[in-house]
Amino acid sequence: MKITRGLLAAYALPALPLAILTLPLYVLVPAFYARELALPLALVGQALLAVRIVDALSDPLVGVLADRWRPAFGRRRLWFALAAIPTALAAFMVFTPPPGSGALYLTLWGAVLSIAWTAALVPYTAWGAELSGDYHARARIAGWRESFALFGTLVALFAQVLVPMAGFPGERAVLFAVGLFVLVGLPLAALVTIAKTPEPQDPSGARLKLGEGFRHMRRNTPFLRLILAFLLNGFANGFPATLFLFFVSEKLRAPDAAGPLLVLYFICGLAGVPLWLKLAARTSKHRAWCLAMLIACAFFLAAPFLGEGATTAFAIVCVGTGFALGADLMLPPAIQADVIDVDTAVSGEQRAGIYFAAWGLATKLALALAVGIAFPVLAWSGFDPAASLRTDGGLAMLGFLYAGLPIVLKLAAIAVMWNFPVDRLMQEKLRVSIEDRRRVAVSAL
Repeated sequence: MKITRGLLAAYALPALPLAILTLPLYVLVPAFYARELALPLALVGQALLAVRIVDALSDPLVGVLADRWRPAFGRRRLWFALAAIPTALAAFMVFTPPPGSGALYLTLWGAVLSIAWTAALVPYTAWGAELSGDYHARARIAGWRESFALFGTLVALFAQVLVPMAGFPGERAVLFAVGLFVLVGLPLAALVTIAKTPEPQDPSGARLKLGEGFRHMRRNTPFLRLILAFLLNGFANGFPATLFLFFVSEKLRAPDAAGPLLVLYFICGLAGVPLWLKLAARTSKHRAWCLAMLIACAFFLAAPFLGEGATTAFAIVCVGTGFALGADLMLPPAIQADVIDVDTAVSGEQRAGIYFAAWGLATKLALALAVGIAFPVLAWSGFDPAASLRTDGGLAMLGFLYAGLPIVLKLAAIAVMWNFPVDRLMQEKLRVSIEDRRRVAVSAL
């Protein structure tokens, strides 16, 4: 299959509305339900915890079903088609609660959104991994998808400024605008993708039982290395993501700069994607990713030592770490497509769905670990803005958790990935083996 720019754009388009709903969901929705609907913050937290538990349980279930159900319309296209509209509707309902809505409303619609979102995202990412068997084309596919996602994140950020400027002040107006965009935009984008992106050929030459498939997964050493590195790096990224607003408002004492700095960060991430694609083509995807993590470490070095008013210096940190973000987003899933080939060559069945479900679980686990560690440690060290606690030791710990600990974690991820065995030559051999096995299976029918 020839991977043209038109095909790449058609496939990547839904990543934009999917990304637009992400930032408001995690940043604006909890505060909105607490402030506008007068729900106790603890109750909002319990509702969102229940939603995240449902979210975690849905990943492996969707992954298995997306691999094992093979309708004539296409196992990736059909799942995505069925999940797009419920995802859009549930997002709109979460973003636009009627007056008097309570924790039960948030829990129910949040759970629907979580299940539908997973049912869309797992086959969607698996679809991208299967569109091409070419080592470098997979990086291009992931690069286009993540570029659209970064652009969607920027749209969500700008919506928080542009909607009030248009005469519709308040968080409710912003969430309504974002929800309406997703409600209309995601089904339309999905329609374009389904119409213009072909279902990839399934090279499976065997059908495995569930337990046998998981045993092959456990024996896939490159996958285990990759998921470990991804967990370490995701854990490292989870700390600055969780603590960014606190770092800017409390350590730098520049709360008004948070929005522009976030925009700068994501713009640099978007700008970095084509450069990382070129570097990955010249070297390898895993070495390019390692270099990106090293660059992020270099820029993070200065962050713990920044103090009040150092917004210009921190903007430079945002430029460097944002530039590395492009590689963080696109290269690991492109490498994931290659380690799936390791499984397919040995087991005979292509099961990208369950592999990307494991990927989703790792992402959620990394973020949960960062949140679960950061806030208790900060409170213990003397930093708790809600209690007006802001000691020098607490601010020092804030700087260490924001940038110091991520450096250690990223260096560990680099150590895991530097001599990663699946490069272009090995991946080409795997594709030959997969095709040979498929021909044997077809001729035996």
